This record gives sequence, structure tokens and C-alpha cells, in this order.
Amino acid sequence: MSNGHIFVGEVIGTAILILFGAGVCAAVTLRHSKARASGWAVIAFGWGFGVLAGAYTAAPLSGGQLNPAVTVGIAVDTGHWDKVWVYLLGEMAGAMLGAVLAYLVYFAQFQANKGTGGSADDAPLPTLGIFSTIPEIRNPVANLITEIIATMALVLPILAFGQTKGLGESGTTVLVVSLLVVGIGLALGGPTGYAINPARDLGPRIVHTFLPIPNKGTSDWGYAWIPVAGPLIGGALAGLVHNAAF
Repeated sequence: MSNGHIFVGEVIGTAILILFGAGVCAAVTLRHSKARASGWAVIAFGWGFGVLAGAYTAAPLSGGQLNPAVTVGIAVDTGHWDKVWVYLLGEMAGAMLGAVLAYLVYFAQFQANKGTGGSADDAPLPTLGIFSTIPEIRNPVANLITEIIATMALVLPILAFGQTKGLGESGTTVLVVSLLVVGIGLALGGPTGYAINPARDLGPRIVHTFLPIPNKGTSDWGYAWIPVAGPLIGGALAGLVHNAAF
């Protein structure tokens, strides 16, 4: 695969991933959305379907990694680092593009976030959770550990799936990974919102900082290092474990 194919594939695939993921978070969060308050399970499946659509779309061009933690895990496992920078650039650019697209889809709902202050039902809503993760209990050590473990639970199976010949031949690897993401969301996503992907959190957080969303609230840059460092550590550890055990 050429650098150009990798970059374009990762941009498109990651943009689709974030469009679905931020989109489902907006659908559940924002007022005047038909899916408002439909719950955590809907969010988990929305992100899983985002992985499904994004990875299948990007696969012919780049392999559809869509996640710096996966990229680092594969590099640690295989020792091949020469293309890592191209994947990372594509993933970050795609994540930012996907966040902008999700904003445009829900533009009218974001504008309605101005609120009149007349009642609690019309008060402005914080919007960061639509784009990036927010921990339920702010404990940096616990939050970091959660992201490390959850990312290992993603990357180690992905590396193992790559050795399962039948999955590759049948083309169902992406489907299985998508279901894995849903499972991680349902089982491990409660404490931090399961970033498990540095680009998924950092790219949309940058976009949230600059978008002209009325009364959008904080972008919480004090927490932003955890959903970047935790998944990168988890991905690297998964690569080490897979290389040693398999």
C-alpha cells in the first residue's frame, strides 16, 4: 500500500467512524432529536456500527486501522514502524473531519442549545460528551488504568483475529471487531466513556474547541491527556503480549 492510499483510506474510514459515533452521541444527548435519552446501549451500538462502516470502507486502501492504538499495537507486534506516521496523520485528520460532519448533521439542534434560561428544560446543555470522553469519577490513575485495560481488550483480540485464517478469508474480521467494540462499550465503557482510540477523542476535542456552538461549555483540556496516553499504552502492551505469547 502506498502512503497516499493509506492516508486517504484512514481519513475516509476514521471520518465515517466519528460521524457515526459523534452522531449517535448527539442523537441521544441533544434536545429536539428523535433519539434523545435512548440510552447507553444505543451509543455502544452506534459506535460499533461506525467501526463497521468505516473499517470496511477503508480496508481496500489502508487496511482500515482507524485507531492510533491499533496502529501502535501492530507496529510493536511486527516491528514495522515505517508507515506508522502516515496512519497517524490520516486517523487524526479523519477524526476531525468526522466531528465536523456530525456537527453539520445536528447543526439546528446545536443552535437550539442557546437556551432562553426560562426553565430547566430549556437550559443550555454541555456538549463535550458528544465529541469526546468524560469520566464519571475524575480520578486520573483510575481513569488511565481503565483506558489501558479497555484498549488492551480491543487491540489484543484484533491482533489474534489477524492469525485466524477463516476470518480473513470470509471477510468477517471487521464485523467481529465491530461487535467487540460494542461489547467493550457495554462492559468497560461506564467509567470513562471508553475512548480506546486517541484520535477518536483528541480530534473531536480539538474541533469542539473551535466550533461555534452556543453555550457549549468546556473542552476540558486538563483531562485530554488520559484518553490519548491510556489507549497508546494499552495498544503497545497488547502488541508486546501478542508478540510474546503468539
